[in-house]
Amino acid sequence: MRVKKLLHTRMRVSDMDQTINFYTDVLGLEVMERKTSPRGSHLAFLKVPNSEELIELCSFPPSGPVTVQEDLVHLAFEVDNLDRTIEALTAKGIRITDGPTRSSSGSRFIFIGAPDGYEVELIERPPGIAIV
Repeated sequence: MRVKKLLHTRMRVSDMDQTINFYTDVLGLEVMERKTSPRGSHLAFLKVPNSEELIELCSFPPSGPVTVQEDLVHLAFEVDNLDRTIEALTAKGIRITDGPTRSSSGSRFIFIGAPDGYEVELIERPPGIAIV
């Protein structure tokens, strides 16, 4: 048996609207669908530009607020120009929590905080580099 492809990654969140606003307004993701599951979880599926994989946000208020362990999980997105990205984030009041840093491959990256303590990595790759 072998899987065919990755479809989505689920992240549990405390405040669905706050989290959706972050991913749409700050990072430019698009909400594809919002619904309530048969178990009562509030779900939102976000489309990442140039990617088939979706991010599934899940909020289930009866289980209490989400606590994300530091440095346990993060999402990484590629950007065209890290300097312009930093300018745009600063204009929106988004604080860079780490970086900019240059990797041995020549990629440059920063981290920003997302709701619930999740981290987001934004990476600028030099031409011809596939992995950080």
